[in-house]
Amino acid sequence: MMNQHLIDQVYQAFNTRDIDGVLEFFHPTVHWPNGWEGGYVNGHAEVRKYWQRQWQEIDPTVIPVAVQEKPSGQLEVSVHQIIKDLTGQILTDGLVKHLYTIEDGKIERMEIEKA
Repeated sequence: MMNQHLIDQVYQAFNTRDIDGVLEFFHPTVHWPNGWEGGYVNGHAEVRKYWQRQWQEIDPTVIPVAVQEKPSGQLEVSVHQIIKDLTGQILTDGLVKHLYTIEDGKIERMEIEKA
């Protein structure tokens, strides 16, 4: 799958807290879900601020387990998501689906669905 490499790199960069490494795969006006506080953030600067706030409070790890291209052209990525507090206590551990809209090799939008 053409976008498998992109997906692998995005999640690897996220899990190592490499914001710049993730943002290089995002469209400048990316529409990104704020899964922690609710709503959406838009653009690189808002995504950066959101993750910086998030990582001061929780420690998420998100591992893709399956990638499927939808008839709409979107990518559905099933992920194993483990969220810990900063002491290492597990807050959530389960499967979630991320739905991506990708244009010209850049992520334009992501939505979170229950698995």
